[in-house]
Amino acid sequence: MTWRDVLHTAADAVRSHRLRSALTMLGILIGITAVVLTVGIGQGARAQVQDDIDALGTNLLVISPGSTTSTAGVRGGFGSASTLTEQDAEALASSTAAPDIEAVAPVSTTSASLVNGSDNWTTTLTGTTSTWAEVRSRRAASGRLLNQRDAADAAAVVVLGSDTASELFSGRDPVGETVSYNGTTLEVVGVLEPLSSSEETTSNDVALVPLSTYQQRLVGGTNRESVSSIYVKAASSSSLSGAYQEADAILLNNHGITNSSDADFSIATAEAALSTAGSVDDTLTVMLGGIAIIALLVGGIGVMNIMLVSVAERIREIGLRKAVGARPALIRRQFVVEAGLLGLAGGVLGVAFGVLGAFVIPTFTNLRIELSLPAAAVAIVVAMGIGMIFGVYPASRAARLAPIDALRSE
Repeated sequence: MTWRDVLHTAADAVRSHRLRSALTMLGILIGITAVVLTVGIGQGARAQVQDDIDALGTNLLVISPGSTTSTAGVRGGFGSASTLTEQDAEALASSTAAPDIEAVAPVSTTSASLVNGSDNWTTTLTGTTSTWAEVRSRRAASGRLLNQRDAADAAAVVVLGSDTASELFSGRDPVGETVSYNGTTLEVVGVLEPLSSSEETTSNDVALVPLSTYQQRLVGGTNRESVSSIYVKAASSSSLSGAYQEADAILLNNHGITNSSDADFSIATAEAALSTAGSVDDTLTVMLGGIAIIALLVGGIGVMNIMLVSVAERIREIGLRKAVGARPALIRRQFVVEAGLLGLAGGVLGVAFGVLGAFVIPTFTNLRIELSLPAAAVAIVVAMGIGMIFGVYPASRAARLAPIDALRSE
């Protein structure tokens, strides 16, 4: 009996019991669908994080101030102190002291309600310098960005994010119009080009003003010389480590700190954020993958159960084949191939449902699912393998039947 004959006989056996075969494949189908979607969700989450990091800049350092401690001994979180200043940013911008640093942008932020006539919108008011756009890789969709003259004159100008402009001007071009904050009128000189929907929406809801305007005319306060954070752009991704070390050394020297463990600032890199987010995604993927494996095992047990039923129903057929000379190995092969076909069919259908889910689910949720062809191919192979593995015991039981016992069974 050739392999072609074995496959043909196995296919006939599967087709002759369609309902039973369909129920057997259901368990494997669910497991494979879960595997495909689990891998897709994991890869989608990682791609989402990568897009956000790319928007921020892969060669970007974000320097934040340290923490405060109240008189009662209560310690604030990172960023609660006022330990970073414009002077720190100027020192970091020195090409002599920091050759691996290309550009520096100090930033101060606060929540502000901007008013345009009867419309108002609360956004993030950001005081920064003309280098901000270069450091953050942002461009103007209309109008212009902040320039050095704005900073020198403490000009009452503002550049709006795309979402902020839409909320305040209802789709009209705001360039040349004005908004007000705490009684100060600001001329809108530009609108930022919006980031894609896969990136943080908060990056589109912002109002940029010159740092000098922020400090002298809008916010001020006793800590007006301090900044909320400093963005540092390395010359390239390969020089990010050098830029990190240079920034750390310069700030320690500026702040008179000799022990790095006592630093009153922290430096974060995009790579660190990606690594942290990636580890979280991996944990979730492993957890969901474990659920998918359990589903596959349940499907495999279903295959074994059905194959045992099939052996019990076909005892006379098995006895007749043995009586005419079929070897135990051939009987065993017949049932293993039949179980493999059930697993293969369940795997193919499972991948099909997984692909369908990858297109349907994002329309109802914010999940991003990216299909992986290698993962789909492996899933089909695994499904067929599970069917064959769980079909070995029923096949072996059929092969051990004595011809005389099988033929006289009712």
